[in-house]
Amino acid sequence: MGQQEKVATSLAGVVSEEISASLTAVDAELARRYPGDPGTRQPVHTVYVPGDAFTSGTIRSWGDQALKALDEHAPDAASFATALGIPDELAAPVHERVRAKLEREPVEDLRIDFEDGYGPRPDAEEDEAAARAARLVSEAYENGTAAPYMGIRMKCMEAAVRDRGIRTTDIFLTGLMRAGGLPDGLVLTLPKVTYPEQVTAFVRLLEAFEQAHGLPAGRLGFEIQIETSQSILAADGTAAVARMIDAAQGRATGLHYGTFDYSACVGVSPAYQASDHPAADHAKAVMQVAAAGTGVRVCDGSTNVLPVGPTHQVHDAWRLHYGLTRRALARAYYQGWDMHPGHLPTRYAAVYTFYREGLEQAAGRLAAYVAKAGGDVMDEPATAKALSGYLLRGIDCGALDTAEVARLTGLTRADLDAFASPRRGGLTVTAP
Repeated sequence: MGQQEKVATSLAGVVSEEISASLTAVDAELARRYPGDPGTRQPVHTVYVPGDAFTSGTIRSWGDQALKALDEHAPDAASFATALGIPDELAAPVHERVRAKLEREPVEDLRIDFEDGYGPRPDAEEDEAAARAARLVSEAYENGTAAPYMGIRMKCMEAAVRDRGIRTTDIFLTGLMRAGGLPDGLVLTLPKVTYPEQVTAFVRLLEAFEQAHGLPAGRLGFEIQIETSQSILAADGTAAVARMIDAAQGRATGLHYGTFDYSACVGVSPAYQASDHPAADHAKAVMQVAAAGTGVRVCDGSTNVLPVGPTHQVHDAWRLHYGLTRRALARAYYQGWDMHPGHLPTRYAAVYTFYREGLEQAAGRLAAYVAKAGGDVMDEPATAKALSGYLLRGIDCGALDTAEVARLTGLTRADLDAFASPRRGGLTVTAP
């Protein structure tokens, strides 16, 4: 042992106390604005179904249609892998898991649409459809046929449809309460948000509903749909989306990018409206930075190219969707929209390939970090958090098994949760 160092200081303890006191407000502001990831399961997609088309059999029907598409256009692992370019070593496990997912849980998040997918209807007709949606959602959660997340997209807060959107929201939520209460997986989506004041108004609506039913303050959260350029860049040059998150007062759960409304808003020709257009990349990058650390998640948009018709045409649409989904995952957009049952096979194929091809490297790096074993990559705590989050997302969607992750990392699910976020512990699933 060497000579023990003498420790000396020059500052009185009161200096540290004064500095801490001066930063108390900042500490509180950081904790309020940037609480970190909520630790709940994030669905890999959102499926939109018009309010008048949704039935008790919709979710199972989407799964069955997706399985039928596989049987017709890619009946085995080799043909599916060839169509999409999945590596040979992943062909069998990905194909097997995709089919199992479509049989077990074809839809992770479903939104019953009362906006663009529903359109203007007579008030009595929309009233009835909203009440019916509440009844069907309640029954689905009660009998075990619900998706993990379900809810509605109401009409927006613009003057022409504001009253209708408020009424539909009230009817739907009231119907849920009358049927037994709000399900844990309830999600509301507020579309076409242009000004933060519209978010504030929706918060006021939800506060009023909570007070009317004696619900805890903040029980109702919602997603903000980004479909206009004004959502990204306000008239004064600021990032309006950041102010929208603040206006939500902790209720915002997601920012959903609307591919086609946003593209049209900035003048992109219909032939070039896509989620990989530079205008889309810019919007989502601003959304991503605004949401970072807030606990609000970013969701990519969709493709409107449907996998229908002869096999060669289906394969072309599948390759497009698969490629866009893989591109989004690499950019940390872990959720997107799916518009057709035929999109489900490629959604899950892209997601499962993404997690399975990175499993061993991510698990190895995390295990080395935990063991302080070094290796060829020197990771920091923030990266260990990201590695844990990657593995947990893979487990939650069924791409990975808890047992195989434990075998490769030596960590339990609880260990991964602790690394990923102190707030983890929400809605999760056990993979097969």
